Order: sequence, then C-alpha cells, then structure tokens
Amino acid sequence: MWPDSSQTRELLLGAREGNQAAVNQLLDKHRDALRRMVEMRMDRAVSQRVDASDIVQEVLLEANRRLRDYMNDPRLPFHLWLRHMAKDRLIDAHRRHRQAARRSVDREQASVATPLDQSTLDLMAGICDPELTPAAAATWHELQSRFEAAIGELDEQDREVVLMRHFEQLSNSEVAQSLNLSEPAAGMRYLRAMRRLREKLSGERPEAE
Repeated sequence: MWPDSSQTRELLLGAREGNQAAVNQLLDKHRDALRRMVEMRMDRAVSQRVDASDIVQEVLLEANRRLRDYMNDPRLPFHLWLRHMAKDRLIDAHRRHRQAARRSVDREQASVATPLDQSTLDLMAGICDPELTPAAAATWHELQSRFEAAIGELDEQDREVVLMRHFEQLSNSEVAQSLNLSEPAAGMRYLRAMRRLREKLSGERPEAE
C-alpha cells in the first residue's frame, strides 16, 4: 500500500538538497496511500460530511511545512510520520463533527472500508474457509459483508492492528513503532485481534484471556 521505501529515501535525499520537485513527488507518491488509510477509519456519519481527500490535503500541507524539521530528526520512517499526522487530523475531524451533529456519531454503525485487494482476499480465504481461493472469495459478496461487519465489531485496538497489518501492509516492526509498543507486544496484540476476528466470523464464543 505504501510507496517503495527505496524511492522514498531517494526523494528525501533530493529534498535535503533543496530540490522542490523531489519534495512534490515525495508527497504526491504518498497521497493515495494516505487517502486509503483515512477512508478505512472514517466513521460512516463523518464520511457523509468530510471528504477523505480534504483530510489528506491538510496532512500533505502540514508535512510540507514540517518537512525540514522531520529531516533534521527522522525518528520514524517517513510513511509512519505521515500516517501519524493523518491519525491526528482524523481524530480532530471526528471530534468536531461529534459536537456539530444533531445526534452523536457514536450511535452510527462503524464503517470499515476493506478494498478487495490481494491482501484482503488472502485474509478472507484464510480465516473463513481454508478451501476458498482468493479468486473465488472475490465473488462472495455475502462473505465480504460478513467480513467487514466482523472487523467493525472488533474493539478499537484490535481493529486498528488488523487494518495496519493487512490493509496497510505494515510489518510488525512498523506497527510496534506506530503504537509505541515493543515488537513482542505488537505481535501478541495482532495474534489476539486475529483470534477475535476469527471468533466473530465463525460465531464461536470468545476464549478466556
């Protein structure tokens, strides 16, 4: 989902040298990934009032302003730095529209956008039916609906780690950095989330922690 890291490093090098074209290309290459990341997390009610592209544009403008500071102290990989800003903007959007809405956004059914890319199909097939191939899963609209509903029913921590690992295709190390966890803790959180997702899809009772 995120741009190739080697290309990002090359563009950052150009940006350090004052190449504005490199800066523009660097930000533009991350636009689509940021939009997908935001769309996955937008509440259904908020998405009717706020366009994900507007949030992304705000993030990229902020990134452009703060790029020199980032390059002087790159504590996170560039894409994780961008998604951190995007998460903050999304939280602000939800907060504003909770206050402005006549009824609380919290009452709306959670909406999780799960585009049917290869990662999604593999995950659906692996969890729901070991005999189901990814190609066959693409035609099973009922299965897709069940899958999206099950993810939406997870608590926030579990849903977040599933989205990060499977739909953003972040590594366990990147998840750990983003959530300020150790890698073993991030791995355990992921395994727990996948167990709960499997339980919801199969109708099993949750296992005792």
